[in-house]
Amino acid sequence: MRIIIDRFEGDFAVVELEDKSFVDMPLKLIPEGAKEGDILEIEINREETEKLHEERKNKWLGLWD
Repeated sequence: MRIIIDRFEGDFAVVELEDKSFVDMPLKLIPEGAKEGDILEIEINREETEKLHEERKNKWLGLWD
């Protein structure tokens, strides 16, 4: 998903989505140094997701040992 930073308002960045709608995004989710007009990409990282699931599964299994 591609989003464009439209402007900053308080603790939020107003971003334009691909469907041309606007939403507020907490600044904590905006990369440091980003500015108005910058394009951000949001994607699913399947490899890291699988690692996280495996780590959590192993942690839970370790509780039963």
